[in-house]
Amino acid sequence: MTVDQIFDSFPKLKVLIVGDVMLDAYVWGKVERISPEAPVPVVVAHHREYRLGGAGNVILNVHALGAEPIICSVIGNDTQGQNLLEELTKRGLRTDGILQSPDRITTIKERIIASSQQVVRVDTETDKVITLEEQAQLIDKAKELMNNCDVVLFQDYDKGVLCPHVIKELTDYANLHDIPTVVDPKKRNFLAYQNVTLFKPNLKELKEGLKVDFDVRKEDELKAVVKKLRHELNAKGAFVTLSERGVYIDFSDQQHRIAAHEREIADVSGAGDTVISIAACALALKLPPNIVAELSNLGGGLVCEHVGVVPINKETLKSEAKKSLE
Repeated sequence: MTVDQIFDSFPKLKVLIVGDVMLDAYVWGKVERISPEAPVPVVVAHHREYRLGGAGNVILNVHALGAEPIICSVIGNDTQGQNLLEELTKRGLRTDGILQSPDRITTIKERIIASSQQVVRVDTETDKVITLEEQAQLIDKAKELMNNCDVVLFQDYDKGVLCPHVIKELTDYANLHDIPTVVDPKKRNFLAYQNVTLFKPNLKELKEGLKVDFDVRKEDELKAVVKKLRHELNAKGAFVTLSERGVYIDFSDQQHRIAAHEREIADVSGAGDTVISIAACALALKLPPNIVAELSNLGGGLVCEHVGVVPINKETLKSEAKKSLE
């Protein structure tokens, strides 16, 4: 496939995203005095903004590539849950995979900002695993949606939507129907993702998940640890992001280490979400491992040039890909 053909194919894809979707809130204001109650600034709020967070950023990245993201998650039946659904709806994104629970709260991360300076962040959340009944409902809904999807992306933030039972049921179902599975893991369920297609930890998660330490500068040590990871998970492939050292992929009997491109780094927030989104779409198109890694690496670097969490710009990525791949 040429770069043009790859990017023309993205809109044909449907990506099922299963995981922890959240709401990011930003309260903008100004400080003119210190509180008489405690030595803290009084922020007079003048603007509030909601954005999709957690797996929501993956939704936005997949959508930005032109593919159709379908989120499957459990949120609270609360005001913040309604706000989250409204954020999806106003962007023209599907909400039919969202289950609302009266026994759960919607995760919201609220940032109070005054004069462009973040004063404090307030997180309202639970990391309690969803109930057995909610697990059964989520599994049924995800299987129903999966039948029309090209790839399943597990986006795990350790907030309780994903647990070993849900992971196993959905992975087994996907494998039975030859649907590739891609994982962006966190610590709690790290080794629960058995028999997946492509497992994508970052370097810190890899070391913590396997309880190993090694010198990433030494190619043989990196290869050995990634091989051990694949063996532990019986995974078809592993794709490790190495921050300023680029990425490493071990997939389809191929191993490639790709260096990071030189960038003016403004903010690394959300880069991992961009990487996994591109990798999932590339995998769904059955692209070779080196192309999967190169495209994902390019995208992760590009979003780091922007302040804050932003989805990838498809045209910019396409332009950069032509320079690197053609």
